[in-house]
Amino acid sequence: MEKLRLGVLGSGKGSNFQAILAAIQEGRLEAEIAVVIADQEGAGILQRAEEAGIPTVTLNEPRYQTRLSPEVEDQLVSGLREAKVDLVVLAGYMRMIKTPLLEAFPGRIINIHPSLLPKFSGLEGWKQALEAGEKTAGCTVHYVDAGMDTGAVIAQAEVEVRSDDTAESLHARIQVAEHTLYPAVLAALISHPADPRQALKLPTSGLPLPTSL
Repeated sequence: MEKLRLGVLGSGKGSNFQAILAAIQEGRLEAEIAVVIADQEGAGILQRAEEAGIPTVTLNEPRYQTRLSPEVEDQLVSGLREAKVDLVVLAGYMRMIKTPLLEAFPGRIINIHPSLLPKFSGLEGWKQALEAGEKTAGCTVHYVDAGMDTGAVIAQAEVEVRSDDTAESLHARIQVAEHTLYPAVLAALISHPADPRQALKLPTSGLPLPTSL
């Protein structure tokens, strides 16, 4: 049986990519990373991928900061298709996803966000939670749609907010939770592609059915 082929998109250091790669190498995740694509030249995720022998692509988008132009997003889609990607995994990718990619991979794009969505979407969700006086923060894996962190939630992990937390200390603990949650969700998507919450023993109501993986 062929393994699920992942296309990982990132903009930064690539710690979630590293957690996914470790899960594959340790036999906890029956998948392979077909390509890593970054929108920032010199991003740490590219170096991590190259050290692991995984093909990489760097996108050049000089015009926009928060999205890709249609032409560059078409290049992104082409790169994913050429790598025969089954599932697109956003790992610290800091741009909005638009029509070309959404139409090319309907129900096959997931993201991890550092808050308990729908609370604190957008940038620095952990900092938003701390400033709001929340007692519990965390992270969310969700399907990606055209909105900002508005896709259907697959799973969440809670992280206690401590009285002496700074934004940095809280973020660090949320990242630890992310590195456990993301590979677990990917494994669940493989074992239960129509409804991964079954494998995660979570409620199933309201979850859209993605295209079969």
